[in-house]
Amino acid sequence: MNKIKQNVKWDKFIILILTILISIVVVACGNSNEEAVAESSENGETNDEMNDNQNEENDGSEELIEVEQLTNWYAQAEQGGQFAAHMEGFYEDAGLDMTIQAGGGGISNVQLVASGQVDFGMGSTDEIILSREEGIPLVAIAGIFQQSPQALMFHKGQDIEDFEDLNGRDVYVGAGASYFEFMKAEFDLDVNEFAYTGDSTTFMQNEEAVSQSYMTSEPFNLEKEGIEVDWLLNGDSGYEVYGNLLFTTEEMIEEQPEVVRAYVEASIKGWEYYEEHHEEVIPFIQEYNPEMSTEQLEYSAVAMQPLVYGYDAEEYGVGYMTEERWQNIMEILYNLELISEQQDVTEAFTTEFLPGN
Repeated sequence: MNKIKQNVKWDKFIILILTILISIVVVACGNSNEEAVAESSENGETNDEMNDNQNEENDGSEELIEVEQLTNWYAQAEQGGQFAAHMEGFYEDAGLDMTIQAGGGGISNVQLVASGQVDFGMGSTDEIILSREEGIPLVAIAGIFQQSPQALMFHKGQDIEDFEDLNGRDVYVGAGASYFEFMKAEFDLDVNEFAYTGDSTTFMQNEEAVSQSYMTSEPFNLEKEGIEVDWLLNGDSGYEVYGNLLFTTEEMIEEQPEVVRAYVEASIKGWEYYEEHHEEVIPFIQEYNPEMSTEQLEYSAVAMQPLVYGYDAEEYGVGYMTEERWQNIMEILYNLELISEQQDVTEAFTTEFLPGN
């Protein structure tokens, strides 16, 4: 009987021990689960943050750099490559959030770019050199037109084959135009000079008259009035400027060369696209200038092709410039006493940002 009682007590003792052990295990497991949950929760929060950050990176990609360029006149075909680059997203692909502001109406490309209000402008070789004479540190970064479309037009059938044949005629030209000052000196011209106002009425009425023009524009307008014309391209006189060249400031080149490179390369890509696809770009240009007709834009786009894609550009690509051409214009301006001293033209232009350089 005592043996049975002892066995019972022993059994109770064992049960008690097992119960305590089970309780300890349960508590330990509970704590482990809470720690695991807490750790999992912490990890989950970290993963969420990482996912949010990743999503932000994917959504925002690289932040685009805001850039503004100013054309040299109201939107037209002669600026078509810039609009093509914008339309096709070439600027955005290069990391630029581009705004194109149309010039014209007294807006000064030189002053707005020099003051930093816009980043890039369009101009010509002589304009850059004359600006540097005034202490404005502009630098050309791409020569879009290998030859300027500026020309002296005359009525078709007139006995004019070269610049010497302008002698004795009425010539409508902008006052003090450097190219005409050069022509008068170079060809010893004696003409009746009248101020060009943009109105071709007087020229139309005088069959022996000569007028400044853009050979990509005025001939089209006059043909609609029944007037046929020929012209002498200014560059053929020896006054060879790069037209519609792209420029910026020395400061922009020094402080943001990667932006300048992105801008130039995307612009050149736009001009390469425009060569074969100008018809697609015409409606986009008209968004900026609704008054420009499709026929006018088509005429200009075709007429300017040799000036943009010919000459040195045929071998070296759109935008190409040479020191020899810059030196020639600088010396002409110096000889005409339009600049007080000769300049180092290598400071006035650079080809370092053109594709392939």
